[in-house]
Amino acid sequence: MSPALPYPRFPGFDVMAQADHWDPVTRDLVENRLNPGTAASFFSLTERRAAGALVNRLTGQDDEQMVPVLPMLEARLAAGTTDGWHYQKLPHDADAWRQSLLHLDADAQARHGADFADCSLEEQNQLLEDLQGLGDDEWHGLWMRGIWSLWMRYVCAEFYSHPLAWQEIGFPGPAFPRGYKNIGLDRREGAEVPQAHPEQGSEPRP
Repeated sequence: MSPALPYPRFPGFDVMAQADHWDPVTRDLVENRLNPGTAASFFSLTERRAAGALVNRLTGQDDEQMVPVLPMLEARLAAGTTDGWHYQKLPHDADAWRQSLLHLDADAQARHGADFADCSLEEQNQLLEDLQGLGDDEWHGLWMRGIWSLWMRYVCAEFYSHPLAWQEIGFPGPAFPRGYKNIGLDRREGAEVPQAHPEQGSEPRP
């Protein structure tokens, strides 16, 4: 089944209609992202609750879980699929994720008497804004700028690897093996369609 957004910016566009143009390995990989499953494999229950709330705040998906970032992120960490490097000032990515989530809960408990996942959205937002404002300072012995980069790098990578995110931005998916034919400014590929309301730019959907 093709993904459908409630307020499509690109009327008539269907990213999964392009699946037959992808090679079999790519097609299977992308289709599996539509159903990543929910099997827990990396985080503890406490860590997973904090991670879920954090991912929701970073992606703005509190009201509708359109892109299942958390199970994809957890599967990636369980498989040890990193970017091939990590900050020298931080532990390896898996350990940095676990430590930072526990510290996030500790800060929430100290400030609001509840785990991060149980705080209100306003409280969660303020906590994250305060952490982002630390810049290069240390946070529970961790380099905060690096932790923020770690969170955003993983969350954005998983979010924008999903067909529903492609659907929303009008991206028709991998061009292999078909390739691109219409290279140039303001030129669209055959599978692409114009945005319905370009004057709205990147404003949230109504």
